[in-house]
Amino acid sequence: MTDTPPHVVGVRAVGKVNEVEYETILLPALEKAVKQYGKLNYIMVLETSVGNFTAGAWVNDIKAGLKYYAQWEKIAIVTDQKPVEKITDFVSLLIPGKARGFPVSDIEMAKTWVGAPKEGKGK
Repeated sequence: MTDTPPHVVGVRAVGKVNEVEYETILLPALEKAVKQYGKLNYIMVLETSVGNFTAGAWVNDIKAGLKYYAQWEKIAIVTDQKPVEKITDFVSLLIPGKARGFPVSDIEMAKTWVGAPKEGKGK
């Protein structure tokens, strides 16, 4: 995504998502953001079913989550898949930062939220 603030890593998941896309697109972007800002603000717009993520993509997703555990500040997942949106809200209990699910109709609100300064754990 190119329409996010510079400190926000934004991606769109379209079609089949595999480990090569994680290794060549997402992981380098996360590494760059951590080096430049010391924290991660991340938005993913799911334009595909989570069933279209390969096993390798899920492994890389877990590895990135653990590698940058302490750097996650805000994670916004934009999707019309209600279970994914709810799971994202639950992730806030597991990470030092804040995770929030948004419906696709609220994509602009998600971009604003993820780009704004972090308030508090419960905000």
